Amino acid sequence: MSLFKRLRDLTLSNVYALIDKAEDPVKMTDQYIRDMASDLEEAEKAVAAQIALEKKFKKLLEEQEELLQRRLQLAHAAAEAGNVDLARRALAEKQSAEAKRDEYRAAFETNKASADLLRDKLAQMQKQLGELKSKRESLVARAQAAKAQVEINRSMSGFGSDTAMAGLKRMEDKVLGLESQAEASNVLNDRAKSLDEEFEALGRDKKVEDELAALLNQYKKPE
Repeated sequence: MSLFKRLRDLTLSNVYALIDKAEDPVKMTDQYIRDMASDLEEAEKAVAAQIALEKKFKKLLEEQEELLQRRLQLAHAAAEAGNVDLARRALAEKQSAEAKRDEYRAAFETNKASADLLRDKLAQMQKQLGELKSKRESLVARAQAAKAQVEINRSMSGFGSDTAMAGLKRMEDKVLGLESQAEASNVLNDRAKSLDEEFEALGRDKKVEDELAALLNQYKKPE
């Protein structure tokens, strides 16, 4: 075996060993999908919690706005009735409601912005997970085709090798030897048959001559 042949076989062996040890892309993709689905589930919980805060402060904001309007109406009604003390108290509660309303509005806007951001992030994650799932089948098919190609190349790597060709040459020489033996046996057999046939012909010729001599002797004129 030549040095280049040994080097080639060694290289192929190393390549196949690395392929065998490599991570299964299909299994890894399935694991990525599971991990992403788990992250998505946690993200959905976080978004739900943030949306709950958004709704909470929206409700508090609306309640304070309604209270403010009621106290303002009460102040107007008290003033119209000449009840100064009641009008004063109504205005004080109205101002308190205004302060809380502004506080709740700020909290609502902050939480709404956070919720909107999380909604966008969640939508991106859902899109990515959907794309990964849709590409999985194509990835599986490509992985199977690649594995099949590796197996075919591995099986064909020995084709045309020095050892295989040498073995084939030996078999060819053996067949040629058998053919030569068969041909020689045919020649010997033909020769043996020819000798037998010659002897048989000689026997036949002697009988003919003897019978001819006897026949001629019958008609031989006496001297």
